[in-house]
Amino acid sequence: QVQLVESGGGLVQPGGSLRLSCAASGFTFSSYAMSWYRRAPGKERELVARISSLGATTNYADSVKGRFIISRDNAKNTVYLQMNSLKPEDTGVYYCNAKVAYEYWGQGTQVTVSS
Repeated sequence: QVQLVESGGGLVQPGGSLRLSCAASGFTFSSYAMSWYRRAPGKERELVARISSLGATTNYADSVKGRFIISRDNAKNTVYLQMNSLKPEDTGVYYCNAKVAYEYWGQGTQVTVSS
């Protein structure tokens, strides 16, 4: 079955960096676009970044453009989110997402940006 397992979250000071990873299994990873979403405290889940199946196209939320980079390694069935210049408003639970026959989510990884 489809599984998405995120890792790499943690506590970081404003201006710092983190790299999230999402290991995928149970489907042909290189055939599907992958996305990162986040849910900030008290807010609805929002799309952060998306990458096409072969990595040629990426899209970002306006709030993270120029700071976050989504990438993927199809040989490792893994998608990444490099987060730089982190701000307190980036705090939240980050989820990996794949739309295969259905929509699948990972369990999420907590990112806290605080001094």
